[in-house]
Order: sequence, then structure tokens, then C-alpha cells
Amino acid sequence: MKEITQLAAELGRHLQVLNAHVTTAESCTGGGIAEAITRVAGSSAWFEAGYVTYSNRQKTQQLNVPGELFETVGAVSREVVEAMARGAQDKSLARFAVAVSGIAGPDGGTPNKPVGTVWLAWGVGEAICSEARHFAGNRDEVRRQTVKAALEGLVRLAAREIENQG
Repeated sequence: MKEITQLAAELGRHLQVLNAHVTTAESCTGGGIAEAITRVAGSSAWFEAGYVTYSNRQKTQQLNVPGELFETVGAVSREVVEAMARGAQDKSLARFAVAVSGIAGPDGGTPNKPVGTVWLAWGVGEAICSEARHFAGNRDEVRRQTVKAALEGLVRLAAREIENQG
């Protein structure tokens, strides 16, 4: 918990330097990334909005994720998390975004997407990047590792933006 709070605080320091805001689009973490961010005093200066879109219907309604993606690639996919990140940016007008969708368990895994599979996407401006991760452990551990990875990616992106400004 302490490490996650420190990451969120570091993100906040970077975003304040950039005069930028962040938004979150979460499925498997159920708002855990937004909670970690808002644990930091003063986060209202750089946290814009959090979207918890657990169902596919809400991913479509709130974040404009194309419904056909769920049938073709599934909710836990690069295409869906990238669409979630872009949708969160569009709705909130935040410069930075993170989106996550995964299988935290204990059920729901398949041979192709076992429990612990999580897709993460990060957006800054028009750029977007994503990656699949495979976390070990129980449901709480998978969710905690996902929150940590999401924040680490945001910190890396924000630090890179600061370097590019210099």
C-alpha cells in the first residue's frame, strides 16, 4: 500500500510540473487506481475523473468502446483497453489516461487467457501504448499488482514528457 501511495504521489508531482490531468478507466481493479490517486492530498489539482466500467455494456455506454470488439477479441484485449483509454480521455479531456481490463480470479480464466492476465493501456495526448501482463497470486494480489503497474506506467510517461520539455 505504501509503495502504491508513493507512486501516486510521484505521478502527482510530475503532472503538476506538466500542468496536466489524468483519468482512469478501470474494469478488474474496480476503481483501485483512482482510489490510490485520490489518497494523495491535493490530487484534485491533477486527477480529472475515474471510470469504473465493469460490464461490457458500461464500457460501451461510458467510454464508447465498440461493442463488436467484445465478440471478436474479448474484453481482456489490447483493442478494448486502448479504446477504454481513448474514451476516458475524450470524456474527461485529461491529457493522460490509463485503462485496465483483466481476469483477477479466482474464476473466469481460459487456456488462452488464464487468471492473472491483464491488459493495460496508457495514453498521453494522441499517443497510446499497451501491454499484456500475467500476474500471480489470488484476486487481491492480482488487483494490487495491476494498480501498481498502471501507476508505474503513468509515472514513466509523465517523466518522459518532462524530459521532452526540457
